Amino acid sequence: MSADVQATKPAVAEQPPATFGSDLPAWPQIDFSEFGEVETRPLSRIQKLTAQYMSRNWVMIPHVTHNDDADITALEASRKARNAAGEATKLTLLPYLIKAVVEALKQFPQFNASLDGSGKNLVLKKYFNIGVAVDTRFGLLVPVLRDCDRKSIAELAAELQAISTKARDKGLSMAEMSGGCFTISSLGSFGGTGFTPIVNAPEVAILGVTRAQEKPRRGEGDAIDWRQVLPLSLSYDHRVINGADAARFTAKLAELLADPGALED
Repeated sequence: MSADVQATKPAVAEQPPATFGSDLPAWPQIDFSEFGEVETRPLSRIQKLTAQYMSRNWVMIPHVTHNDDADITALEASRKARNAAGEATKLTLLPYLIKAVVEALKQFPQFNASLDGSGKNLVLKKYFNIGVAVDTRFGLLVPVLRDCDRKSIAELAAELQAISTKARDKGLSMAEMSGGCFTISSLGSFGGTGFTPIVNAPEVAILGVTRAQEKPRRGEGDAIDWRQVLPLSLSYDHRVINGADAARFTAKLAELLADPGALED
């Protein structure tokens, strides 16, 4: 191309990078009182922050949810026996889930990772800090239990009880909710058969569990054996994890939960 042609070529203005959601229509502004009686309640600070983070995570992360079941018949029998024997802290299902998640993370390290700020590098973590979603009067809080690979079921139960009580009574500091590798969201006390938990960035996966159910399984011959079955819902960042990995991860969780001896002290 000649210098004359180059000189007459119009300059192209450099465009700023597009912002996610910038092209969406404005949120509708409606006077709901036109249609009937209403009451307006302001969102709490925690609810506002949670809404911002959840909206960002849902828009920025390509979510996929993989569902599976875990047979926890033996685990429930062992847990109830330990409680009946007089455990210092009442054992719930959550400490077992934490231990199972840690063992699965060891075998599938891409789940114990985060994309860096550029989105071009995967940071693989060598520690195992597990967040547990807690429903409080302040809103949803996620305390992080640190170094879960070094703690027993009983130690995790005691720590979980203490931090959950603090979260519900006083709230938590940002330090107590930072540094997580993986999050567990349990709705077992409320019910349900499955849901799609939103990944807690910068983590790449989150496990949702709902209420265990009695389900029939084929036993010896034509016999029907009723089992305690726990629904598992694993949401993951599809930029980092593929479907086959998610299926293997949940299958490993189910295998671990079926054998409480592999998880207990």
